[in-house]
Amino acid sequence: MHRNFLIMALTLFVWNASAQTKGVADNTLSKKEQAEGWKLLWDGATTKGWKSGSSETFPAKGWSVDGGVLKVLKDGKGGDIITDQKYENFMLKVDFKITEGGNSGIKYFVNRGGIGCEYQILDDQKHPDAKGGVAGNRTLGSLYDLITASSDKPFHKEDFNTATIIVKGNHVEHWLNDVKILEYERNNQMWKALVNYSKYKAYADFGAAPQGNILLQEHGDEVWFKNIKILEI
Repeated sequence: MHRNFLIMALTLFVWNASAQTKGVADNTLSKKEQAEGWKLLWDGATTKGWKSGSSETFPAKGWSVDGGVLKVLKDGKGGDIITDQKYENFMLKVDFKITEGGNSGIKYFVNRGGIGCEYQILDDQKHPDAKGGVAGNRTLGSLYDLITASSDKPFHKEDFNTATIIVKGNHVEHWLNDVKILEYERNNQMWKALVNYSKYKAYADFGAAPQGNILLQEHGDEVWFKNIKILEI
């Protein structure tokens, strides 16, 4: 009963969070968001709060800030970027847009080696990785190489989309444009079996840490991000 109540509460919270941002300028918070405790993870103008996944500074190449959009540059070879801080229980919202054939991802529970659970960002129609893995578990919105997102997920090919990731203890949800596309529980027997059957089986206790950095992936394709915000819950 407690778990079902939690899931219902999170669902209502996502819908309400989406409604309260209508008409709000990009990379800003509404008054209601501010009152609830939301924080911008990216300010829309600088690289403050982010650094390279392999050093303590922001990549000198491969990324750009342009007109309120954080861009991964095609073949820029800048590497992934991660948050300065680690997060435990949270709701993360990221607006993203991918170019044709694009590939990227949002990772969470990331450790020092850049390994973590990944919300896959992919052009399912044009990128070959959509046919990799098992039963579509490398497609858009999937928990990469582990759990397949719903096949009827809403995706705007020519516009920005909103990825939402919710973490409350071991319960995790992926949303796309206000529609829940998958959910799972970590740190149980099913989770361990999934990991052992994936590319992550070589990593001890993959995805089991209570907290970690958040990462935006650079995969050699142009991808745009904006409105990156988080609510710790």
